[in-house]
Formats: sequence, C-alpha cells, structure tokens
Amino acid sequence: MTSAGGVSRPPSASDQLADRVFRAVAFSCAALIIVLLLFIMWELGGLALPAISQHGLGFITGTTWNVSRAEFGVLPEIWGTLYSSLIALLLGGTFGIGIAIFLTQDFIHARLAAVFRTIVELLAAIPSVVYGLWGIYVVIPLLRPAAEWLHQHLGFVPLFGTDMSGPGLAPAALVLAIMILPTVAAISVDAFRRIPYKVKEAAYGMGTTRWEAILKVMLPTASSGLLAALVLGFGRALGETMALAMLIGNSNQINLSLFAPANTLASLLASSFPEAGQIEVQALMYAAVVLLAITLIVNIVGLGIQQYTVRKFEGK
Repeated sequence: MTSAGGVSRPPSASDQLADRVFRAVAFSCAALIIVLLLFIMWELGGLALPAISQHGLGFITGTTWNVSRAEFGVLPEIWGTLYSSLIALLLGGTFGIGIAIFLTQDFIHARLAAVFRTIVELLAAIPSVVYGLWGIYVVIPLLRPAAEWLHQHLGFVPLFGTDMSGPGLAPAALVLAIMILPTVAAISVDAFRRIPYKVKEAAYGMGTTRWEAILKVMLPTASSGLLAALVLGFGRALGETMALAMLIGNSNQINLSLFAPANTLASLLASSFPEAGQIEVQALMYAAVVLLAITLIVNIVGLGIQQYTVRKFEGK
C-alpha cells in the first residue's frame, strides 16, 4: 500500500481482514468444486452399483446391448467415443492452432484479427442440435460423393472399407471438430499472447525467418498452453451428445471405416433414457460412470503431459 505522499506503509487491519476473507472465499470455492465432483461420483456410483455387481468388467468388454435379455456391453460405445473424439481432435486441433498462429503472429492487422477471433468464438454459441441438423442436411450430402469414390477406389484400405449410406463417423467427427474449434483456438491464442514479444525479437535477431521463429521458438514456448487447449477440446468432444446422436448412426458395432455408423456413450445415454426401465437405467448409469472415468483419465494424462512440457520447454 502507498499513502498520499507516496510512502509505503504496512497493511491496515481492514486490509488484512479483506485478505483473509478473500482467501477463505477462494479456498471454499475450490473445495466446493471437489466436493461437487465427489458427490456426482457418489450418486452415479450408487445408482450404477447393482449393474456393476451384476455385470462387472464384462460390461466394459461386452459388445451386445440387448434389453430384452438383460445383456449389456459398451465396448462399441467406448470405441466410438474415443475414435470420433480423436478424429475431431486431429482436425479441430490442427485448424485451431493454425488459426491461433494466423491471428497472433502478425499475418493480419490487430483489429482485423480481433474480428476473426470474435467470429470463431461465435461458433461456440451455436446450439448442439443446430449443428446436428446442419450435419444431416449439409455435411452428409456433401461427403457422400467423396465417400463413394473413396470406397470404390480405395476400399481395400480399412478407413474406407464401407460406403456411406447416411449417418456415420465421418460426418459426426467433422461436425465435432467444428464444435471444439472455438475452444482450441481461443486458448491457443491466449497461449501465444502470453509470450513476451522480446522472445520473437530475439529469434529474429539471431537470423531466423518468420516460420522458423514460429515453429522453433513460439510453438515450443507456448506448448503448455497448446496442450491445455487440446486436452479441453478433447474433453469437450468426449461429452458431446445431441449432435453425435443425430449424426453418428447409433449402431452397436466396432469398425475402422470412417463411413460406417457407430455409437458413443453420450449418445447411448441420450437415446436410451427416455424409454428405459429400471434394469436398463442401472446399466445406463454404469455407462455414465465409464464415461466419467474416461474423461477423468484423459484430463489427468493431459495434465501430466502439460506439466512435463512446462518443465522441458519453460524450465519451471
């Protein structure tokens, strides 16, 4: 604190009280998040416990979902969740980081860059069901000719082993990539903006070209923030429900083909809950626990990779 004369003075009793109150509120909010997460896990686990005790790990490795015979397995849904999310992350992450480079590395004027950034961030305001309808009426018809050509000429490649008669992995993953694009781009932009401009000036002073400075200096320096963007984007993709339920085909199968229908854990929950009986509800709760576990594992692994990157490239 400084007085009117510019002389520093120790904090007053009110300043110390305000600091203690702020610390207590901040700590309480952080603790509340942990308590809320534990409460969600406790409630889901309690509802899923009958199915867990009855099916065990066979629920995770099983491939059949038959309500009439009380046979439940979510391996195809786990496959579809991870497969579609990884494809979406590959597309959305690449374009998101590319957009961040374009907006922060002096390719366009700062005011124009702000306009482009606002447009990209507006994509996050579009409802999921609108993305689903757009995928049905626009994306699928656009992809179908290319999918037919790839299947006819490159059908021996597992990725193109089936034709695309309608909803499938390719349109679902493409729409999902667009949905995670604002998250990846916004966080990546912030990661690049946190780098002091002197770092780039030092790179130029050593004789690097623009792209050498970007690829060899800026990207490694911003790597922790970029990894955080990718992890958050991947988590967003794992939990997406409505758009995937409309586009992925809801087929209980495991297939490498991009054009084959599939299913995800989130879309299984959304499509099955309205008409589910007690036994199926317990199985669906087990599926929700599996989805929550996958999301937590992804975030923990991502956090570990991010910390390793921070130590390696930023020396912290």
